[in-house]
Amino acid sequence: MRFSVYQESHIGGRKNNQDRMGYSFTRDALLLLVADGMGGHIMGEMAAQIAMQTIASLFQENATPYVKKPERFLEDSFFAAHREIHRYRAINNLPETPRTTIVACLIQHNNAMWAHCGDSRLYWMRGGQILARTRDHSRIETLIAQGKVDASERETHPDRNKLFNCLGAPNMPIVEISRRASLQAGDIMLLCSDGLWSVLPDHELAQRLHSNTIVRAVPELLTTATGIAGKTGDNVTALAMMWESSENLHGNSTITTHTLPVGSVTTTIQAPRHLDLENADTYNDSDIEKAIEEIRTAIDKSSRITSRN
Repeated sequence: MRFSVYQESHIGGRKNNQDRMGYSFTRDALLLLVADGMGGHIMGEMAAQIAMQTIASLFQENATPYVKKPERFLEDSFFAAHREIHRYRAINNLPETPRTTIVACLIQHNNAMWAHCGDSRLYWMRGGQILARTRDHSRIETLIAQGKVDASERETHPDRNKLFNCLGAPNMPIVEISRRASLQAGDIMLLCSDGLWSVLPDHELAQRLHSNTIVRAVPELLTTATGIAGKTGDNVTALAMMWESSENLHGNSTITTHTLPVGSVTTTIQAPRHLDLENADTYNDSDIEKAIEEIRTAIDKSSRITSRN
């Protein structure tokens, strides 16, 4: 595989950045992730972080060096992340479960496949045109699909921010999975939070990523979005990947994986799970992995006592 990738996140006008982003790759597989912790619920940043780290850990276990059943992997990893978020709530006796939206893209054998829950989006672009994008799991998109609301009302309708699907909700999430998409050299995958797409129109995202390298285009897009949104703006996060061939390499920004040994994994997503030290006091110093390990140990001890009796 040959590709270039760039990611960046701005806090915007919020006190905390609840967005998370990252990517992992082996010799034959690449995983891209963006999660947006839901601010209307407690500790959305923890839900986003748990989701990222759970999915990335499962990728490292399954990509040997590629994922054998990609559709099943995407669905199962989303379900696993959902369960880990609920486990975190139970361990810490939280009054409600933190929630997050999520979008993931898995690329291998020159094909891309993506999945999402909520309104974190993926755009597949070629030559400045959008070939596909995820449909938000929102009330407004449902109304548009049913013909009850015109598409022009996306930005102004009072129900535009109401979501019906995410990780961490009481019900199991609906994991929407795309068909496999065959990539061509120069194709771009953009994963982003609603802090970007809700401010800048789709055609501007496509035009800017077409007219410049992703290393320059992504920072410019985020700066523009935060400037327009102003002091009350949301967190803004984007992760872009350009697929390349041996004919269109772009210098030092290009990653070539064919020389990687089987079994090796490169990732920007830290695992095992740990807290963001910047906000550690928010969580009363309770490390997620330690808490999970403690309760599993307690369960094991209880099982041994039961078996003895």
